[in-house]
Amino acid sequence: MTHREESRGLGDLLGDLSRQVSTLVRKEIELARVEVTSSARKMGSGAAMAGAGGAILYAGLLVLLGAAVLGLIEAGIDPWLSALIVAVVVLAIGGVVTAMGVKRIQETELAPKETAETVRENVEYVKEQIK
Repeated sequence: MTHREESRGLGDLLGDLSRQVSTLVRKEIELARVEVTSSARKMGSGAAMAGAGGAILYAGLLVLLGAAVLGLIEAGIDPWLSALIVAVVVLAIGGVVTAMGVKRIQETELAPKETAETVRENVEYVKEQIK
């Protein structure tokens, strides 16, 4: 069997190399697709969190501005100042939740780093084999 492999011509060897490189490229593309899909899911989660923060902000404004303003007015604070105090507190809470979601989006890597690294390694390997 060793004799048979040694007697294979250059054309056969190049054909094998071509098929193996083709398979390798297909697998690398598949890996890149999986990485990008994973990153997109993570980004979607961050976007949902930012959206939830916005919804909480809006709901908080409606409920707290009504109830808290009335409570502060009862406590003797001017109506305009009561509304301002409540609005600032609600905006701060909504801002923190929204910032957390935006941070998650920014931390998400869309570039398939692992695939790029393995492609570099494979190119180096093929170069070494051709020498």
